[in-house]
Amino acid sequence: MVMLGDVFPNFSAKTTIGDIKFHEWLGDSWGILFSHPADFTPVCTTELAKLINLHPEFTKRNTKIIALSCDPVAKHLKWCNDIKGYSGDTFPYPIIADEDKELAVELQMLDADEKDSNGLPLTARAVFIVDPNKKMRLSILYPATTGRNFE
Repeated sequence: MVMLGDVFPNFSAKTTIGDIKFHEWLGDSWGILFSHPADFTPVCTTELAKLINLHPEFTKRNTKIIALSCDPVAKHLKWCNDIKGYSGDTFPYPIIADEDKELAVELQMLDADEKDSNGLPLTARAVFIVDPNKKMRLSILYPATTGRNFE
């Protein structure tokens, strides 16, 4: 379990921009990692579109954004094209593919009360803020059925 002030895991992941190691990708920036239960869901799609619009504000604050969903990269790339229909021509941040839910388990983001069609726990919605020293400064975890307002 990652506690406030702990060094955030330096996980490896497949993403829509290729393979990354989290600490190297983050560099000397702040980071916000947020998770979604699945691609193409209406709430997740509008949240990601809103973050595209807010991306310049995060950039001004030396903050990188990265999303996570438990679908494969190929599906994420199709989803990105769908999302761009709401927000413009670019998709300025990566989405992590966590098909086996390995990262969701490591970061304790599974919701035992919310199940998918196969009866498996959904990835809960989570937000992690990581500082430039790679330490976790904020953690929010809430049910997959609860949306977010990025305003």
